[in-house]
Amino acid sequence: MTGAPARSYLFVPGNRPERFAKACAAGADAVIVDLEDAVPAPDKHAAREALASWVSPAHQVLVRVNSADSEWFRDDLALCGLPGVAGIVLPKAEQAADLAAIRVAGATKILPLIESALGLWNAPYLARAPGVERLVFGAIDFSVDLRIKEGHQQLLYFRSQLVLVSRVAGIQAPVDGVTVAIDDIGPVREDTGLARSLGFGGKLCIHPRQVPIVNAGFAPTTAETDWATRVLAAAENANGAAVAVDGKMVDRPVILVAQQMLEDAARQAARHQP
Repeated sequence: MTGAPARSYLFVPGNRPERFAKACAAGADAVIVDLEDAVPAPDKHAAREALASWVSPAHQVLVRVNSADSEWFRDDLALCGLPGVAGIVLPKAEQAADLAAIRVAGATKILPLIESALGLWNAPYLARAPGVERLVFGAIDFSVDLRIKEGHQQLLYFRSQLVLVSRVAGIQAPVDGVTVAIDDIGPVREDTGLARSLGFGGKLCIHPRQVPIVNAGFAPTTAETDWATRVLAAAENANGAAVAVDGKMVDRPVILVAQQMLEDAARQAARHQP
């Protein structure tokens, strides 16, 4: 694993330990063992124990604990410092104090899941809290909380706010929420393209077949890297003079975009190197 930010985060239910290793082998950049929504209340304790007995530095995972206002949160904190727990995903994140409790319990990386109006309102504070690596958008629960119909147009403003907050806080680009379609890859591809175009850097996945679509969606295309290469070559040969590529003027912002694109492509290529 390189130091490049993760593109894909694959959920696996915490009460299905037989799937843990399979999830880790599915090609996702990160795996999230889910102790919250995926696990019924009677199975919470058993799921926690199964994860604690399985996790190790040999197969590191993130853990989505139960929300801070739940009866299971305090017991979940015991997992934070276990070797192999690479970070904690906190659902319904709203208060910096809850992130502090996770840090005290031993977590070095925290991914607050923004799923409510209050969570978005406090996102600037959550993003700056110690240990926070990046924000995650829980679009479905967020839409329920605001009583709006979930859709690209309806959530555009809120997604852009998370991108802006993350940039100002100096943390990694945020992670977009799940696409519920499992058998149809079209919506996954469309949602991934939208997320990338808005400035998101990754996406949650609920099934292994979504992973390659998401990984590819956050990588520059061949056409994009070809364009970026031509832009930089033209700028270098111009020696500071005005120049055009594909009939469009190339100035400093365009050159920066091209440089970023090629840097992204290099990071993606490094993921596949042994």
